[in-house]
Amino acid sequence: MNIKEAKVLITGGNSGIGRATAKLLKEKGAQVIISGRNETTLSQTAQELGVDYIKADVTEENQVIDMVEQAKNKMSGLNVLVNNAGYGYIAKLVDIEADKFTDQFKTNILGAALCAKESAKHFVAQEYGNIINIGSTSSLKGSPTASPYVATKFALRGMTESWRNELRPHNIRVMQVNPSEVMTSFADNRVANSSNGKQYTPAEQQTKLRGEEIAHTITSLLEMDDRGFITEATVFATNPKV
Repeated sequence: MNIKEAKVLITGGNSGIGRATAKLLKEKGAQVIISGRNETTLSQTAQELGVDYIKADVTEENQVIDMVEQAKNKMSGLNVLVNNAGYGYIAKLVDIEADKFTDQFKTNILGAALCAKESAKHFVAQEYGNIINIGSTSSLKGSPTASPYVATKFALRGMTESWRNELRPHNIRVMQVNPSEVMTSFADNRVANSSNGKQYTPAEQQTKLRGEEIAHTITSLLEMDDRGFITEATVFATNPKV
């Protein structure tokens, strides 16, 4: 697509990958709206990037319906959803807490589905659209202590494939980006909930991915001519050291 014609809604757009993606797409000429639950950081980020924002909790269907409607009205249309809202709950199997496990599923899976559902209604009606789900290399393999988070990302990958097959006849491209470890607040939250409390030195952080690499990937997927699309892109740090 022509990025200058993109009208993009990014969930979880107030930090990390979402913020970096909003910044790059705006610089390339797209219309961008970011959403999230924290109005303070949303407002600050929107002002810094020169984009609009909508406060919304993706786990609440009424708020999602309103968010998509507002985004369409503010941009006089909508043709891209970046399903980025999510977080990592890490725990050993024997330590899993049911409420935390459920809350993570509500955000990472139900939230993604609700946002895609409402966006897809509009995309089907106009016979065009793009959905990019932000997955993880954890959607490709399991790892110790990470089963709650891995479960959500395996589920997201399955939903992505199902939506892709369902929506292709309507000229809707459904894609997934799988970052490996990215140095954002998401990584900080994952460390805080991990069993080993691993912290990375500044030198180690310099070799890991940033939100900018994932923003570049998302933008590149969108920029391909609409006659084709890359179904899935996995991004690793070249030499992460640890």
